[in-house]
Amino acid sequence: MKRFRILVPVLVLLAGASEPSVGADTGVRVIVHPQVKGNQITRTALSQIFLKQAPRYADGLAALPVDQSVKSSVRSAFSNRVLGQGLIEVQVYWQRKMSQGVAPPPVRTTDEEVVAYVAQTPGAIGYVSSAVALPETVRAIEVAN
Repeated sequence: MKRFRILVPVLVLLAGASEPSVGADTGVRVIVHPQVKGNQITRTALSQIFLKQAPRYADGLAALPVDQSVKSSVRSAFSNRVLGQGLIEVQVYWQRKMSQGVAPPPVRTTDEEVVAYVAQTPGAIGYVSSAVALPETVRAIEVAN
């Protein structure tokens, strides 16, 4: 029996952004490499990217997520608000996926390391504390519901 891989289309990153954060109360900002088009992404599309259910953006560019350490409060807030799961549930999800040959996103320990990864990796998307000053080599995008 042949297996068909269904690609979940990532919704088009929409133009026009307001405050680029996961939520005003979370203190988390989503950042992208400058080659990623648009200024907004839906929470659903963002979750699909980080769970590797959507390998590409709508324009065909490979979506390359980067996570923070499980010890990070930023990751905990991101997991709860965007993925709709706690850290333990996300770890269980990745244990199952790894047994199927799917690797989780790379992990960086600090906000600064996430910024550096996103800046150097076309298609990269990550999240950092909203308190972090962003260089011109990355940009923040809004997360829409």
